[in-house]
Amino acid sequence: MSIQASPPVKPEWQNPTRIRAALQCKRIAIVGLSANELRASNFVGYYLKRHGYQLIPVNPREQEIFGLPCYPSLADIPHPVDVVNVFRDASAVPDIAAAAVRIKAGYLWLQFGIISPEGIKIAEDGGLTCIVDKCIKIEHARYLGRMHFLGFNTGEISARRLQN
Repeated sequence: MSIQASPPVKPEWQNPTRIRAALQCKRIAIVGLSANELRASNFVGYYLKRHGYQLIPVNPREQEIFGLPCYPSLADIPHPVDVVNVFRDASAVPDIAAAAVRIKAGYLWLQFGIISPEGIKIAEDGGLTCIVDKCIKIEHARYLGRMHFLGFNTGEISARRLQN
């Protein structure tokens, strides 16, 4: 049995300025959002909704998540989308990226461990900005101060609290 290494992640796909800009967007479609509270996508979606984001669930197996209508695909969403956040296997990313380009999203955000060079190329060629192998919830906490007692908003790990 051999273990496949993930493709390399380019530094620009994890650039803090790019991440902060994406976090300023308010309409986030989560592709692969699960109604199962034990799934990471559900935890992240709940967190984002609680912090004022307009969440757009995308999952063909669900009708509603968090009291919000769930769409079977990006193409079915009737309004603009700023960020397409992906909780699907990397093999699904090229089709998701193409759909994100068609709906004119601004960002394609691939969660931890989801790295698809083909999907990223499709998104970037279509004008989308990509963020790869990062968790949107963790980055929100880091840059918008939601976990300040852990030091994440300082850019360094420290047990010292910031002085107000």
